[in-house]
Amino acid sequence: MRVRTPWIEALEKQRKEGFDPTKPSSTPATPPDRDLTPKKMSDSFHRVVIPLAQDPWLLDNYLNSNGHIRLGTIFMDLDALSGVIAYKHTGESVTTVTAAVDRITINHPLKELCDLELSGQVTYATGRSSMEISLQVAKAPEKGAKVHKEDVLMTCAFTMVSLDPSTKKPVAISPIKLETEEEKRLFELGQKNSTGKKALAKRTLRKQAPNEEESELIHAMWLKQLEYHDPNISTRKPENVIYMDKTRQQSSQIMQPQYRNRHNFMIFGGFLLKQTFELAFCCAAACSHSRPTFVSLDPSTFENPVPVGSVLYLTAIVAYTDPPLVTTNIAGDGVEDTAEGPGERYTRVQIRIDSKVRNVEHGETKPTGQFNYTFLVERNIRVMPSTYSEFMIWVDARRRAESVKASIEGLEPGRLRNGTDDGRSLRVTE
Repeated sequence: MRVRTPWIEALEKQRKEGFDPTKPSSTPATPPDRDLTPKKMSDSFHRVVIPLAQDPWLLDNYLNSNGHIRLGTIFMDLDALSGVIAYKHTGESVTTVTAAVDRITINHPLKELCDLELSGQVTYATGRSSMEISLQVAKAPEKGAKVHKEDVLMTCAFTMVSLDPSTKKPVAISPIKLETEEEKRLFELGQKNSTGKKALAKRTLRKQAPNEEESELIHAMWLKQLEYHDPNISTRKPENVIYMDKTRQQSSQIMQPQYRNRHNFMIFGGFLLKQTFELAFCCAAACSHSRPTFVSLDPSTFENPVPVGSVLYLTAIVAYTDPPLVTTNIAGDGVEDTAEGPGERYTRVQIRIDSKVRNVEHGETKPTGQFNYTFLVERNIRVMPSTYSEFMIWVDARRRAESVKASIEGLEPGRLRNGTDDGRSLRVTE
């Protein structure tokens, strides 16, 4: 689905023609008379079945040391599938790249190893350069049958952007033609997601300073720090409070051509999702001393492409814990400390991954994206920022957590509060 030309052929062609495919040109390559007639959602629908239960050697590529399905590998497949769907909508005359992952959510944890069906379609496109692709992973149904709601493992949405292959500038694509009430609902959801992303961008800390409530929480945490270090006060840092800088995990890796996209000289987004997810998992495990359960990938962005042959640097940090260290009290007229209150059995941990890329000579550095993963850990922990930069990371993560809280409430934490089993002992995804 992803690579169409052997690397040696692409490399020889590039050397023979003497061009740098990663650099933009001034001459457009997109035909000016492209057909931009509105298209139906069903035109882009694509379905793939991964026969994990039938092929042990294929299953071998999807399992970790515990015999669980590696979600990072599924994320790679989802990104590759979104590319297939995007090109079914746009045609082959444009270059389509992953711009953002709007959300990946676990709906029903997989309880058995089985064949998986990956499917999706373009659900939002207005005729500009971007489109939203809605995808799902489900237990593959019997031939001729439909997927049952309880068999859906995860749902997600990818935002793809179409570019001119030569100039690398955005180009228009066909809008969606709506025919059914269900299609109208999906389109409206995509419109809502688009509006939400724009609103979130306006609330970034680069544009909007901490509000009164956030400032009060920052001040309360700063006072806590002073108490922890004051020899004249008996208060000491509780064992479940972890300084943010102590949670940092890093990795570096040279980008090899085996993970290139269909255009041959850039790394495809699914590989970045896999690498960032697995580092986030390690970060959550290291700080909690437990095995994390994946809850969601919250809105995350791809900023710059990652060229083959470059060096990718990833930095993970615990940006926020829920319950947080301090919170506004029920009356709304003050702040209360939660670190030494009644112990919570579970904590929702938000991991932020910042990625950057450098050429091998390390003469140029570019940010490539920010990824935000939420895990559930079976331990009562609280993260405490220490510097101004860390306080801003905490506030940014808190805003993100608040914006997605309503959609998360129906997942595992909700069932945990009701006292029922979270399915950890039976799940086969990780």
